[in-house]
Amino acid sequence: MAQLTEKEIRSIFDAFRKLRVLIIGDVMIDNYVWGKVTRISPEAPVPVVSVTHKEKRLGGAANVALNIQAMGATPILCSVIGVDHDGQQFLQLMQEQKLAPKGLLKSRDRITTVKTRVIGNNHHLLRVDEEIEYDITPHETSLFAQRIAYLLDTQKIDVIIFEDYDKGLITEPLIRDVVNRARKLKVPVVVDPKKKHFMNYHGATLFKPNLKELKEGLKVDFDHSSEKELAKAVDLLKTKLKIEMAMITLSEHGVYVHGRKVKKRISAHKRDIADVSGAGDTVVSVAALALAAGLKPEVIAEMSNLSGGLVCESVGVVPINRDALLQECLRVMVR
Repeated sequence: MAQLTEKEIRSIFDAFRKLRVLIIGDVMIDNYVWGKVTRISPEAPVPVVSVTHKEKRLGGAANVALNIQAMGATPILCSVIGVDHDGQQFLQLMQEQKLAPKGLLKSRDRITTVKTRVIGNNHHLLRVDEEIEYDITPHETSLFAQRIAYLLDTQKIDVIIFEDYDKGLITEPLIRDVVNRARKLKVPVVVDPKKKHFMNYHGATLFKPNLKELKEGLKVDFDHSSEKELAKAVDLLKTKLKIEMAMITLSEHGVYVHGRKVKKRISAHKRDIADVSGAGDTVVSVAALALAAGLKPEVIAEMSNLSGGLVCESVGVVPINRDALLQECLRVMVR
């Protein structure tokens, strides 16, 4: 386990406030319908939810932006939304959260992604998705790449995050263009991948798949409880993509970090798990900030691991609480 002094940890959290993070990824509205379940429907064997309240939250890559913001850093969100009512609501939610829309592209050919979760008695009962999953057009990709290039040229960016949800925003030409620009500017690139473009992130700095994504992306199966087999799979990943560092999230088994000088599994901490939704967003956010702050791989992994566990204690997709994470780091990591 990474061991630091209290002063070092507080200094790290202070350093986060100075960082600017460019986030590229699919955004959505997380729509929640909360209610109580007291009976089963006479029409079908399904629960009847008596609605008590509704809520809309920023989701997908926008939740990463909220996590970055919650940690005290400055997020710059780059994505595409539809020219529709949900797109307007998305912009309104961004305004309420004091997030700038300068990185957003509006498309008349797409709808704004909405995920509606029905929660009864604090249990997730159903999710309804409204989305388009095909790629944005080559013309839109070109316009979007130009917008990102402008932001990189005119803003001080400390780290770039690709938050891929396979909804069509991130394409192979876009990845190649951004990674090449980032390399020239010496800006680290952090990737939270999905299946479709898993093998397209050549030259990224930090690659953060979960175990299922790693197996599907590499098209291999292995016993993840075996340190040797896990290390072999991540070695293959690093060789194929020429990435500097990989961090594999293993759910209740913690995380596995593989850097230049470290290969290490970090155990999860016992939690009262309420909902795992959005935990990956939090993990990649904290990992990106820690990487930009120049921390060692094992420290990056430990802090990210703690952050993911903390947000799982809340129902629904919520950003990390900075003070709660600080206290947790002081409790666990101080030597």
